[in-house]
Formats: sequence, structure tokens, C-alpha cells
Amino acid sequence: MANTEDADEQLLSAKYLHGRPSPGQPVTGQPLAGGYVTSVARVGDTVRRTPPPDAPFVHALLAFFERRGWAGAPRFLGTDEQGREVLSFVDGHVAWQPDQPQSVTSPASLARVAVLVRQFHDLTAGTTLAGGRQVVCHNDLSPRNTVYRDDGAGLRPVAFIDWDIAAPGARIHDIAHVCWQYLNLGPDVADAVLASGLMRLICDAYGLAARDELIDTIVWWQHRCWRGIEAKAAAGDPAVIRLVEADAIDSVRDAELWVSEHRAELASELG
Repeated sequence: MANTEDADEQLLSAKYLHGRPSPGQPVTGQPLAGGYVTSVARVGDTVRRTPPPDAPFVHALLAFFERRGWAGAPRFLGTDEQGREVLSFVDGHVAWQPDQPQSVTSPASLARVAVLVRQFHDLTAGTTLAGGRQVVCHNDLSPRNTVYRDDGAGLRPVAFIDWDIAAPGARIHDIAHVCWQYLNLGPDVADAVLASGLMRLICDAYGLAARDELIDTIVWWQHRCWRGIEAKAAAGDPAVIRLVEADAIDSVRDAELWVSEHRAELASELG
């Protein structure tokens, strides 16, 4: 079972705001679609955004990726006169809207996502950034936080963005989140056995041998997500209150219930 100390429920609720307009202050620059609780703007070849809650850790992680030559994340370039963090702009297609080209979730793209995750996991394993845990986890991997480019055979993932809640954790945490988000595990799934086969494809491409806790970890993520939304709404966060009014909690609860009810089918092809 996943360890609940790895992420704060208050932060996990924020990630569910992805794809919704931010009620924050106006930004200088060209606003970018898909801003969540933070205002995001493009200025030239840079992105300006509100610093994450644990900015020193996230900036150190991005700097580490740059030193190691890993191109799967933006570069941290500093802060501007408004106190916003400045990141390099990663050109490509960001899948932040529900309707996407089929190639975004094709088997080839899903496998490539898993390979990219394995790359940054292996880079951070055994480092001080991992803090004694297996790796540093992104903790919010999804199509809307992925940059895709057409390699001639369709869109393929090349980088992950929005590392705001990255933290030390277990490898399976990110893989479970990938399965939930990239396969949209929930009531909209028409064939749970087919979804299980795609989960196996992701695990195989990553090289995840121990899969016994994968479904439990997906449910753990879903439970923490709606609990986080609930907690922030109770604390009076206006943006999250609007999420509650838009049935966000019910949506994630329904996904959690669906996964729980389809455990056998989802486990059937995992290997």
C-alpha cells in the first residue's frame, strides 16, 4: 500500500484544478491555456508563473535535471521582477483539453510516457533529492502536464511540465498516477480488461516488476485527491469551493468507486 506521508492533501487538491481558469491576479505576458490555481504566461521563450509551495526543492530538482542533460523538464531560469519563477518554454502540444488526437493516448505514446518516467526516476534514485526514498516523484503526471511533438507517426511525449508537487516517494506512486490519468480510469472506461492490458503495457515499458499494489495505489491517489479538494473547500478556498459546486468531488469519488469495483478486471492482464 502506498505511504500516505509522501504528499500533502492540501497540495493534491490543487492539482485537480488543472484545465480550469485561474481566478488569480492578471499576468504580464501571453496567458497560457491550462493554468490551474496559478497564473501562467509566456514571455518570449520563457514561462512565468507563481512559484510552487516548496520552490527551493522544485528549483533544485529542475537544476539537477539540467546538469544531468535530461531534456524531459523545463529549465529553471530564476525569478522576475514580479516574483514569478521563470522557466524555459517547452514547445509542443500540451494535452490539457479532454478531446485529444488519438495518438496522445496510443500504445506508443503510453509506452513513451513510461520510458520518460523511468528516466527521471533513475536519475534521482540514490540522490539527496530523493531523501532516503526510492526516487523523486512528479506526483501529477497526466496528459495535461505533458508536452507532445509529432515525430512523423503521430504525437509522442517529450517532456513533463508542472513539477509543483514533486517530492521523494516510491516508483509505483508515479506509475499508478500515470495509469489513472492517461487511461482515465473511471466510469467512462468501456472495457476494464482492455484498460488492464494498457496498464500492463505501461508497467512493461517502465520495467515495473512488482505490480501487486498498483490498483491499491491508484485508489489511494483518487481517495487523497477528493479528500484534498474537500479539505481546501472547508478551509474557504474560493477556487476549490467552485470545484465542489461543479461536482469535482463526486467525479473523483466515482472514479475511485469504479476502480474498486473493477479490481478483478483491472488485475486480469497485469502479469
